[in-house]
This record gives sequence, structure tokens and C-alpha cells, in this order.
Amino acid sequence: MTQQQRTDDRAGNGTEGTGRDDELRSAVELGLPGTIADLCNLVRIPSVSWAAFDRSAVAASAAAVADLARGLGIFDTVEVRQAGIPGSDELGQPAVLATRAARNGRPTVLLYAHHDVQPPGADELWESKPFEPTVRGDRLYGRGAADDKAGVMAHIASLRALAEVAGEIDLGLALFIEGEEEFGSRSFATFLQENRDALAADVIVVADSDNWDTETPALTVGLRGNVTFKLTVRTLQHASHSGMFGGAVPDAMLATVRLLASLHDADGSVAVDGLTRHEQETPEYTEDRLAEEAALIEGVTPIGRGAILSRIWAQPSLTVTGIDAPSVANASNTLAPEISVRISARVAPGQSAADAFAAIETHLRRHAPFGAQVQIEDVDLGDPFLVDTSGWAVTEVRRAMADAWGRDPVDTGIGGSIPFIADLVQVFPEAQILVTGVEDPDTRAHSPNESLHLGVFKRAVLTEALFLGRLDSGMPS
Repeated sequence: MTQQQRTDDRAGNGTEGTGRDDELRSAVELGLPGTIADLCNLVRIPSVSWAAFDRSAVAASAAAVADLARGLGIFDTVEVRQAGIPGSDELGQPAVLATRAARNGRPTVLLYAHHDVQPPGADELWESKPFEPTVRGDRLYGRGAADDKAGVMAHIASLRALAEVAGEIDLGLALFIEGEEEFGSRSFATFLQENRDALAADVIVVADSDNWDTETPALTVGLRGNVTFKLTVRTLQHASHSGMFGGAVPDAMLATVRLLASLHDADGSVAVDGLTRHEQETPEYTEDRLAEEAALIEGVTPIGRGAILSRIWAQPSLTVTGIDAPSVANASNTLAPEISVRISARVAPGQSAADAFAAIETHLRRHAPFGAQVQIEDVDLGDPFLVDTSGWAVTEVRRAMADAWGRDPVDTGIGGSIPFIADLVQVFPEAQILVTGVEDPDTRAHSPNESLHLGVFKRAVLTEALFLGRLDSGMPS
């Protein structure tokens, strides 16, 4: 069916479509208190997937999500499954997979989100306990309240509304709620291969992104890739007295500082040969808005060159996210023999993560000062992604967003990474991928005081309910 035929079909069924749309609006509205209560129950489970944390909490979270999926009464199967991590004998964290077959020629939609969360960080940095969901004003606070248990509940709530309104559903569905996205999706590729038939879909909705603001929806059409690794710099066999040898002996801290400084130009732009940028137009975004949303302190200026959003969406970045060095409290008058840092690089769309890592590694080895030894380990790569916006599913989800929010969506890039999308593209090359989300610029995902704007959440649920309801009605081909 052509796009014009689909448009004509919608016009010919306008009354029926509008009636169902109104019913879905009502179902989402009436179901919202229960949806938020279910979300709060999920937030109370400290499902941190990192290796140093209790795996039983992630298992409990998976079980809770599976119960929610079973409670919908629409799936043929609901299971908690695990897949192996390549290169090890370890299993990945548990994921939930629920499926139902399409009927009467309807398409199949794969709904993705993740139920694991980032570590909470220091409790004293939170205004309320990280795993005790708390409403203040129009926001729900808690670790995972937005990223991404709200994504989980957006799927559950939209399906709940659809089931209530439609009764018998013809739409094919696969609900895939991952359990280790925040820990690198280490078993993701294996899970896809082992469950390929169950996950196969015409459309994939990834509910793990952002919106333009609390009143304007966004469809994410570009994501940067990522390269992370541990860098260790050594200059001495053991620590030496800083007074006896300082001034002649290059300690590891000096070498590390000099090496890290070589990664950027004077204006903060990345200075690594071989890292590329993606040319694209970006919406207007001021330095004042950047300062507000990124919480710059007074007097601090932005770094880099070009339009602000180009720097965030379409150019590479390099950040030191951690350092192993003597603490100030335990500092002694010694020259440090070695220093380790964690580096997080973001890769512009259009360049593979492997090529970006090769460029960074070459730079570090060439610029190591004073003959310092450089060791690179714990490398993790994730490719960037550009959405093909020519498909009918993009048209349909944009229409659903406009109807749910009362405003047309903005096509956006995201400075962060969702590396597993490249795996989805590789395994399901014919599927149309839609990257949506429940977050907004004040969400503070991964940070203390993470929160969900409840108005944004309601509109995100309604968007998905309208989108799925229209597909279930058979409007698109």
C-alpha cells in the first residue's frame, strides 16, 4: 500500500479512528493513577545491573515486570530469559520477553525498554531517598523513575489502554525489557540471536530517549556512538620521595595530566586526528539554555566550536569520568608511579566505534610524554546510529505525537549513546526503528535527583497508545 493509499484509508475511516482515539485518551487518563503506582513499585526495587551490586535485585525487577506483562492478558507467552556473555561463561542479567502473534494481516511491533538502573551514588546528594519514589510538584523522583522504568511503564500502560478499548487485539507484539542496558548490554547480541524469531518485527519502538522540553515531543533520529576504556600511565617502578627526586623525575600524575591535556584544543574542541563529525542542521539552541539545562556555574563558558547542538549531537567528545590516584586526605610527599583514568568518548554518526577507538589509541601512544608507558584495557565499543525517516512508521508516530501533545514533534539527535540499536539494525535490517522517550531536559538521568515529569509521562503513554491503536485498526500497511 502506498503512503497516499494509507492517507486515503485514514480519511475514509475518520469517524472510527477518532472514536477509538477518544476512547484511548480516556483509558490512558483513567489508568494513570494505577500506572504511576506500578511505576513506583518498580522504582523501589534497586535493580542496579553493575557487577558490584546484588544481582537478586535485578532478578526481582524482572519478575515484577513479567507479572505486569502477564496481567495484561494479551500475550501468548511471557518469560524471563537470560543469554550468555560472549567470551565468558557468565550469563547476562535477566530480561523479560513477551510475545503474541499478529492476526488478520496486522504488523508486528517490538517494544523495547530496560528495567535495570544506574547506581544511585551518594545518598546525601539526593533530596529524597533514591529508591523511595517521591512526588514533588509535577515530578516523580527516584533512581529509574525516568531512565528507564518509565519507559517500561509507558509500554505496559499503552498496551493496557489498547486492550481495554479494543478487546481483541490483532496487532502482533513483542515486549522486550532488557536487564543490563546500564552495564553495557553485554549479552544483548547473544539474546537477539537466540530469540531472533520471537523478536522479529516490522517496527521497533525504543522507549529510552528524551523530549525537546516538557511541552514539546521529540523523535530521536541520531545517536552518537561510544568508546570507553581504562587508561593507565606508568613512569616509575615504585613511589619515590617528591623532595629527593622532584624536578628531575617525571611522576605518573604529571605525565597523565600532560597526556590528557593533549586530547583537546585550547577552546575545548577534541584534538584527535581521525575522529570525524557529522554534518547536519540543528534547531536553535542558545548558550543560555545550555547553561540552564547543563547546570553550568556562573562564569563557566561552553567549549567547542560550531552550533551548540552540533557539538552535542554531531561531533565527537572525550571525557575523563574517573581517576584512580592518591586522595587528598591520604596524600603523601611522593611521586606517584602510576595513575589510571576512565575515558568515555562519544562518536559522531557516520564513524564506526572501532575506527574512533583506533584514532584515540594512536593519539595516546604518540603523545605519551617523557617516555611514559601507556596501557589501555577494558575497552567497550558501541556504534552510532541514524534513523531512516522515510518509512511509514515515522509518519505514523509523528502524527501520534502531535495528537497526544498538541504540538508537532522535533527531530533531534542525542549526545548519549544507545549502542544496542546498531545490533538491532544488523539482526533486523528491514525493521523500522523509532526512538522515543519519556525524559525531558530536567530529568537528570544517571545523576542524583533523577526525576520524571508526570505530564510528559502521560503524553508519552498516550502517544504510544494512539500509535499502537491505529496500527491495530489496520490503517498503515
